[in-house]
Amino acid sequence: MKKLLTLAFVSLLSISAMAQQVDLRKKISVSGSAETEVTPDIIYISISLKEYLKDNNSKKKVEITTLESQLYAAVQKAGIDKENLTINNLSSYAIVTEKKKNPDYLASKQYRLKVSDLNKWNDIIGSIDPKGIAYTNVDSYDYSKIETLKKELKIKALQAAKEKASYLVEALGDKLGSVIDIQEVNNEQYPQPMYRNVMMMKAESADMAGAAAPEIDFKKIKLNYIMNTVFEIK
Repeated sequence: MKKLLTLAFVSLLSISAMAQQVDLRKKISVSGSAETEVTPDIIYISISLKEYLKDNNSKKKVEITTLESQLYAAVQKAGIDKENLTINNLSSYAIVTEKKKNPDYLASKQYRLKVSDLNKWNDIIGSIDPKGIAYTNVDSYDYSKIETLKKELKIKALQAAKEKASYLVEALGDKLGSVIDIQEVNNEQYPQPMYRNVMMMKAESADMAGAAAPEIDFKKIKLNYIMNTVFEIK
């Protein structure tokens, strides 16, 4: 008998505890959103320079040092900090060694340049011997104040959700209470750059000699945030 009473008591306690865990508050679930578009102001461009033979004459080689000097001079003239131009890699383990082994060896170097203005990039690439340019392309791009902008949009989306919840609840004669739950939905879009002319500038193409630098159209970065919220109704 005592065992039955004990089991019954334990069961009542369990039922009571479960009842206490049930959230009986009146709630409203709403979503708020905020979005904007920004033009990229940080652009990383890769460029590959390669030695070539003038008129296919091995004695008339345009050295990589000459092409490199043209690149550095153009970057400096454009007012870009030298720290923004870095060497990605070399075409061989040791260019000097290769040149000693093979006099006809054509060295190449790859660089990465950070710019904020594509017009400057066009000026830079236009100052380099076009036959010494193996290729150029855009690696990536970003917006310098992206984190601050993300924070502002999330706050606006949350405020929009609260405002919506307030007028809906007040329309029923109730008052809005504290927020119970917040969930963020991220809809960031970083579209790929679109090239108006050509993506690659190839030194092998005679038609490219003296041609204008490739013009690039950037679609804007679109940031959109949705805040799913749950508020208590008083």
